[in-house]
Amino acid sequence: MFRFKQFGIAQDKCAMKVGTDGTLLGAWAKANNPQQILDIGTGTGLIAMMLAQRFENAQIKAIEIDVNASQQASENFQNTPWSNRLSLENISFQGFQHPSPFDLIVSNPPYFENNLKANNKQRTQARHTDTLSFETLIEGSAKLLNKNGSLAIILPNTSKDKVEAIAQKHHLYLNRLCWVKGTEKTAIKRAVLQFSFQEKPLEENTLVVEKERHVYTEEYTQLCKEFYLKM
Repeated sequence: MFRFKQFGIAQDKCAMKVGTDGTLLGAWAKANNPQQILDIGTGTGLIAMMLAQRFENAQIKAIEIDVNASQQASENFQNTPWSNRLSLENISFQGFQHPSPFDLIVSNPPYFENNLKANNKQRTQARHTDTLSFETLIEGSAKLLNKNGSLAIILPNTSKDKVEAIAQKHHLYLNRLCWVKGTEKTAIKRAVLQFSFQEKPLEENTLVVEKERHVYTEEYTQLCKEFYLKM
């Protein structure tokens, strides 16, 4: 069990465990009093639960293609103070439909495109784009967002330009960009991006996670202090 300040996460049935990527996205994604949120590929349910904690008026829908992960996320949802606002569907994004548009869509998607694959099918599905390509993710999200809604995702930094180009094809513009480094001396590893249908001046910054092993920077602490027990 991974413990946060206001909820815990069982993760033994999930291929992808709680990590910095999901926590970053859950803390960083921005919205103005959203009513309807979608988490695509929820895994443990981490991001959905963080958003339930942050946005008290939001109904949060999570979808997950993997049966074991979806069962575990559903159980995790039931053990939170926000179980009445969290719902989960075991379905592929391609098969998902919803009667009303979303104010915010988030995803920590599978992003390996050509890497060697693990023997574990569940882990491969969670990590590789075979079951959910960037094109499918963005095109589908554009159809599910309301006109003032936004899409927030976290990716390897090398995928940023490709994903931004796909988004523009679907009239989604990059409004916020956060480059993520493990430490000051390491290379940029991730890009956290937020798109909307509005063209705005880009808000861009770089976030360093750790000063040294297990010692977080002030910026990362400020971002995540409402969640981590030891902050």
